[in-house]
Amino acid sequence: MADLAKYRNIGIFAHVDAGKTTTTERILKLTGMIHKIGEVHDGESTTDFMEQEAERGITIQSAAVSCFWKDHRFNVIDTPGHVDFTVEVYRSLKVLDGGIGVFCGSGGVEPQSETNWRYANDSKVARLIFVNKLDRMGADFYRVTDQVKKVLGAHPLIMTLPIGIEDDFVGVVDVLTQKAYIWDDSGQPENYTIEDIPADMVDDAALYREQMIETALEADEDMLMDYLEGELTPTEEQIKACIRKGTREIMFFPTYCGSAFKNKGMQLLLDAVVDYLPSPTEVNPQPLTDEEGEPNGDYAIVSADETFKALAFKITDDRFGTLTFVRIYSGTLKKGDTILNAATGKTERVGRMCEMQAEDRNELTSAQAGDIIAIVGMKGNVQTGHTLCDPKHPIVLEAMVFPKPVISIAVKPKDKGSTEKMGIAIGKMVAEDPTFCVETDEDSGETILSGMGELHLDIKVDILKRTYGVELAVGKPQVAYRETITQEIDDSYTHKKQSGGSGQFGKIDYIIKPGEPNSGFTFTSKVVGGNVPKEFFPAIEKGFKGMMDTGVLAGFPVLDVEIVLYDGGFHAVDSSAVAFELAARGAFRQSIPKAGPQLIEPIMKVDVFTPEDHVGDVIGDLNRRRGMIGGQEAGVSGVRIKADVPLSEMFGYIGSLRTMTSGRGQFSMEFSHYSPCPNNVAEVVIAEVKEREAAAKK
Repeated sequence: MADLAKYRNIGIFAHVDAGKTTTTERILKLTGMIHKIGEVHDGESTTDFMEQEAERGITIQSAAVSCFWKDHRFNVIDTPGHVDFTVEVYRSLKVLDGGIGVFCGSGGVEPQSETNWRYANDSKVARLIFVNKLDRMGADFYRVTDQVKKVLGAHPLIMTLPIGIEDDFVGVVDVLTQKAYIWDDSGQPENYTIEDIPADMVDDAALYREQMIETALEADEDMLMDYLEGELTPTEEQIKACIRKGTREIMFFPTYCGSAFKNKGMQLLLDAVVDYLPSPTEVNPQPLTDEEGEPNGDYAIVSADETFKALAFKITDDRFGTLTFVRIYSGTLKKGDTILNAATGKTERVGRMCEMQAEDRNELTSAQAGDIIAIVGMKGNVQTGHTLCDPKHPIVLEAMVFPKPVISIAVKPKDKGSTEKMGIAIGKMVAEDPTFCVETDEDSGETILSGMGELHLDIKVDILKRTYGVELAVGKPQVAYRETITQEIDDSYTHKKQSGGSGQFGKIDYIIKPGEPNSGFTFTSKVVGGNVPKEFFPAIEKGFKGMMDTGVLAGFPVLDVEIVLYDGGFHAVDSSAVAFELAARGAFRQSIPKAGPQLIEPIMKVDVFTPEDHVGDVIGDLNRRRGMIGGQEAGVSGVRIKADVPLSEMFGYIGSLRTMTSGRGQFSMEFSHYSPCPNNVAEVVIAEVKEREAAAKK
C-alpha cells in the first residue's frame, strides 16, 4: 500500500492567460514526466490535447496528470480559465485536497480568478498562491499581493520576494531561509545557484521574515505568546509546522513568485506543495447524505481499510471508449471488483482502470483511497456527481450542484442522414458536461443546445463537426427568458365533470402572489377544518407545479410564484387526487393572466478591462446595451469597469470591444440574476415566439 501522507491531490486554477497550463507543463518537466517542454502558444502543451485547445491556445477541459517530487506523488489537474467552462474548475475543486492559484504579475487579480477563488472558498480547499509572469512588462509582485488582500479578502503569506523585475527578473529570495536563488539565462530550470541575498534587499527580506513568523505563529497561540515575550526563537521546523497548520485551516495562503515560462522560481513552489498542502488524510472528510441529499452525520473517512467509497467527477469519451474519472475517498478498488452506482442502483464489474497522463494512460490493477483514476468503459449510465461504492455497504456522497445554462441555439444537421449520428454524439457530450443541455422543440422539430456562453456553444458545435463528423446549420443565439407575476390574486376554481358512473369534483380557494427573488415555486396550505382533506394537498401542489414550465406570455418557464391554499370543497364520492390536480391546473391557467404576468431576462455580471484612453467609449457602449455601471477601478495598464448588462445585449460583444479598444480590451461575464424586461423588449420577444410557433404550424 502507498503511504497516503505522501500524496498531494492539487488543482491549478486562475484567470484566462495567467499561465496555468505553462505552470503544469513546468511541473511535469521538473518532475521528469516529460523531457521536452511543449508551449501553449505552439499548441503543443501536454494537458491541452484537444484540437480546439491547441488551436485557440486555451484550456477547455480539465486534464489530470500524475508525477513525483521528493518521494511525494502529485495528482495534478490543470483547469480552464474561461468562465464558460467554470464547471470544470468547480468539479475539479470538489475532488482535490489543495490548489495553486496562479495570478499574472501584470494582470493581477482578474475577474475569473475571483470566481475560481470563490469556488475554492466554498469547497474549503487549502491553496498556495503563485504570482507568475514577473518577467513581463508592467509586472509588480507587491501590487498583486495587495490586490489579493483587497479584491479577494485573502491573507497572502509572502514566502519569496522577486530579485529584479520585468527583463531584469533573475530569481527569488526565500524569506524563510534568507537565501537568494538565482537562475542563469539558459532557460533550464535546474541551472540556478543559491547565494546570499543582494545587499539592497537584506532589510526587506528581514522585515518580511519577521512578518511571516508572526503570521505563521498565529496558528499556535502558545508559541506566539512565547515569541512575542522574547522567550522563543522558533526553528525552521517549528515555523514550517505552523505554516502547514495555518494553510490547512485556510488562515492564510503561502505566496510564491516567479516566471513559469522562463523556468524561474518553480522548485520552491513544488517544495511548498510538499511542505504545506494537505495530504488526503488531513482534509475534512466528505459528508455522506441520505437519498434526499441531506447530510446524515456520517463521513467518507480517507483510509484504505474502510469500505469502498468514490465519486465520479468527470466523464469523457476518447478513442478507446468512455472514461469515468473517479476520486477514491475510502477503501481499495481492484480490477474485476463489482461496484454499485448509488444513484442508479445498478452494479457493475470494473474491467480496466488506469492512471491518466493527460492523453496517455498507464494501466492499473488496483487503486486505493486518495487516488484519482479513470475507469474504462463503464456501462451503467454513470453521470458526473454519482457515488460509486461497495454493493454490501451502499452510501451516497454529497452531490455536486451545477449552474443552469443561460444561452441556447437551434441547430439542424446539414444533411438528413446525420440526424441519428448527431443524436448519439450529443448524448455523449451531455454525459460529459453537466452545464450543456439539449432539448427538442416539439413545434419546430429543431434541436436546441443550451450552455454557459457563446464560446461554450461554439466549441460544442466545433467538436460535433470534427470529432463526430456532423455538420450543423446553426440558428442565432436565444436567451433563456423566464416569466413571473407582479400582483397578488385571491381566486377560486371548481373542477366538475360528470360522465356516467362516478364523476370528478374538486374546489379550491387560493392566493397567488409574487415570491421572493430566486425562490422558484413555494406552496403552503392554511386550510383548517376538513374542507379539503389533507391527502389531496400533494395532488394540488403537483398540479400547480406542473404548470410552472410554461408561462402564459410566451411559454417560458415561470419563476418566483407563491401559492397559498386556504379553503375549498370536496365531494365524498366524486373527489379524488386526479380531480384536485386538474383543479389546480385550471386554477393556474385562470389566475396567472390576471396576476400581472411579466417577462424577466437574465442579467450578466460583466467585467471589462480597457486601456484608459477608451474608457468613455466602453462606458457609452455599455449604456447603449442597457447596462448599469457598477464601478471602475484604475490599474497600472488600464481600467476595469464592472456592470450589470442583459444577456440579450451582449451577443457579439467581443468584436465590438476589440474594435473600440484597438484589440486591447478584454471582458468576462457570468450570470447574476433575473430582472424584469422593459415593455418594448418584452413585446419584441413575445412577437418573435408567436411568429416561430406560427411558422412551425405551417
